[in-house]
Amino acid sequence: PAALAAERASAFEALSAAESARRATADALATAEREAALAARAAREAEAALVARREALVRAEEGVKQARIAALDLAHQVIERLNVQAEALIARVAVAAPYEEAEQAAARKLERLTRERDSMGPVNLAAEHEMGEVEARIATLNAEREDLVAAIAKLRGAIAALNREGRERLTARFAEVDRHFQALFTRLFGGGSAHLKLTDSDDPLEAGLEIMAQPPGKKLTTLSLLSGGEQALTALSLIFAVFMTNPAPICVLDEVDAPLDDANVDRFCTMLEEIARATETRFLIVTHHRLTMARMHRLYGVTMPERGVSKLVSVDLQAAEAMLPTAVAAE
Repeated sequence: PAALAAERASAFEALSAAESARRATADALATAEREAALAARAAREAEAALVARREALVRAEEGVKQARIAALDLAHQVIERLNVQAEALIARVAVAAPYEEAEQAAARKLERLTRERDSMGPVNLAAEHEMGEVEARIATLNAEREDLVAAIAKLRGAIAALNREGRERLTARFAEVDRHFQALFTRLFGGGSAHLKLTDSDDPLEAGLEIMAQPPGKKLTTLSLLSGGEQALTALSLIFAVFMTNPAPICVLDEVDAPLDDANVDRFCTMLEEIARATETRFLIVTHHRLTMARMHRLYGVTMPERGVSKLVSVDLQAAEAMLPTAVAAE
């Protein structure tokens, strides 16, 4: 049915939109995760390098401090034991050069470590805060992705339910239409048989429709291999079968009797009257066939009393037939 098809199409469109949103969110999430990983690794590397430099600087400063303390202690010991200043003792034993070289080496090392610390530049103290923001963004994207996955699952469930209901309704209606079609075909042809067949797919929603017909005295074949008149009667059988299954208030048939001979036109008009009574459908027939016009309740025609001017004329055939005896008697 059209309503199910519309709902199914709408659900598919919503599913497609949700899938697109999910893919976009997944891409954004992957990008954010990569950025977070890079930021976290850079922060860890910078923090580790800073800690290492600080530790080296502290060790160097501590070494210089201990060396100076040791030098002062040694100077005090020299004064206490030898009663002489350390500088004088160093001058006497000529060990000034190694002492100065050691002190200079320590000073150079301290200066080098200080330069290395300064060359590292300022530490990004906001790295931890930025990493927290990225993690919060990742959490938000994860939540959105979960919502989209849930919405997609819900849409798929709705589509599955619509498809299931559509298959059930279509199968039931198809069987009913086929039953009416077989009966009407036999009546219109005065014999023979016909049936409807779903093709190309096991799924009724995806399958095609094939009309198989066997007029009296002929073999079973498809609609396309029948003659023009046989095709017209077969098509009329199917149209009437649909109206018997699901009646409509009005039906317009445009010159469907054109390929029919007089006998088949009579069968067609008889069945048309029966279908109209059974379904309470009003049929409007566009025709040029005199027998069809004679069997209708009312005729509508278009005349042109003047060039370029059309006029609609209607005739109630039942009223005209009732007036006929009076007119004959008057003559």
